[in-house]
Amino acid sequence: MLGRQSVRERQIQRKEYLDKLLGLKDKRIIKVITGVRRCGKSTLMDMFRNRLMSDGVEASRIVFINFEDYDLYYLRDPAELYNYIKSRLVPDKMNYIFLDEVQHVIDFARIADSLYIKKNVDLYLTGSNAYMLSGEIATLLSGRYVEISMLPLSFREYAESTGSTSELGRKYADYLVNSSFPYTLELRDNAGEIRTYLDAIYNTVVVKDITVRKKIRDTFMLESITRFLFDNIGNPLSSKRISDTMTSDGRKIDVRTVEKMIEGLTDSYILYRANRYNIKGKQYLKTMEKYYAVDIGLRYALLGARNADVGHILENVVYLELLRRGNAVYVGKVDEKEVDFVTMSDKGTAYYQVAATVRDDTVLQRELAPLRAIRDNYPKTLLTLDEDPVSDRDGILCKNALDWLIGR
Repeated sequence: MLGRQSVRERQIQRKEYLDKLLGLKDKRIIKVITGVRRCGKSTLMDMFRNRLMSDGVEASRIVFINFEDYDLYYLRDPAELYNYIKSRLVPDKMNYIFLDEVQHVIDFARIADSLYIKKNVDLYLTGSNAYMLSGEIATLLSGRYVEISMLPLSFREYAESTGSTSELGRKYADYLVNSSFPYTLELRDNAGEIRTYLDAIYNTVVVKDITVRKKIRDTFMLESITRFLFDNIGNPLSSKRISDTMTSDGRKIDVRTVEKMIEGLTDSYILYRANRYNIKGKQYLKTMEKYYAVDIGLRYALLGARNADVGHILENVVYLELLRRGNAVYVGKVDEKEVDFVTMSDKGTAYYQVAATVRDDTVLQRELAPLRAIRDNYPKTLLTLDEDPVSDRDGILCKNALDWLIGR
């Protein structure tokens, strides 16, 4: 087994992800775990390997390689890698191959394809960039892989790490500021170290990964656009609006370059795009999408506490949770009204409205109006931070967001 072990975050069983891997074990399909750097992919593979060994799989049948370990740099060469793995396969028994941050390997898709066709190989890959599953690579592996999209800790996982799910209000505030990246649990009582750790993630992903991958020379402009998007989570945006804003601030940039930079941010899973969906017309819309940050703690580290819109931050947390629960998530349009989220999954369609508080009846009616305008019978939910949420209205479930986040 090769490669540095991932840092042992305070042991949190990422049960949903672990269960997915266990359900796919020994299946004739490549398992690809994707997600932002440091969200816990390597630790998940550690957990899964430990589970394999506890179930009786010999260590000799497990090969683990982390391609960010400089001692293993030579294995980034595809011929070296293939020969290395092939020489370690135990014949007539299933072998479990784990390739961590595999996007560093030249032509890795062909290596994966060659291993896939061997009947005694169960292959697991991780990567921190959506580019690894795009274009020619996706075509080569089409029908041969399943993607498991991983996010940092959910609020439920964070709360449970403290030993209980009581005092949810205080824990939610800590979750936002201290970050959902797993390793920050080890730094929980040290704000300075958390800030340093988050700065390092930001610099690695934005300043290093994206500039290299997208061949971006103007790092300052990339950082300006990143800050703008983090500052405008939950607001409808277009590439032209961003271009116009930058230009009016004295930093001229064309729409095409803006789109290139946004693609780099979303490919690196540092930002997520929610496209709009016309509910009545059942059409996907291509303009005025919204963006959400992978972690609110990262947003605080980047922007400080300024413009900390409680409602939009809650909206961001809910958006990520809806993704974790296996949904495709869109921003809904019904006539001239907006529904915060439309979700689609194998369980069906559902609608969500999110607000910090609806104690004022004017605000309550404004938040209910888009849901009332939808004429189908799919579930509709209003989530707020009010500890005593209003009673259900017109078939619309009104629920405390923190209770919903932890699954109550």
